[in-house]
Amino acid sequence: MKVLVLGASMNPQRYAYLAINDLVDNGHEVFALGRREGEVRSVQISKSPTVIEDIHTVTVYLGAKNQLEYYEYLQQLKPKRVIFNPGAENFQLEKELREADVEVLSACTLVMLRTNQF
Repeated sequence: MKVLVLGASMNPQRYAYLAINDLVDNGHEVFALGRREGEVRSVQISKSPTVIEDIHTVTVYLGAKNQLEYYEYLQQLKPKRVIFNPGAENFQLEKELREADVEVLSACTLVMLRTNQF
């Protein structure tokens, strides 16, 4: 499954970093978008949004105010599901995504992966 980590980080103490590792360990095709370019487990972190065909899930690790610049991008991706991790909740964006028939979850990607609910 293709998964985009929005708010990716190379800092091993960040949840987005742990999510990239767990997603790779679970065999997902991982894409990453963050403030700094870099690499985690052979996953390139891009600073610029890129077109990803047939993306299944976007997992969000940015606070609501830092998501504003990605609203249009997320809608263009047309993911099947967007997961807002703790601290990333955004009722306005969640509403817009639901109206576009995107499944929206307020959940923890790490917990979902580690309990086979992803």
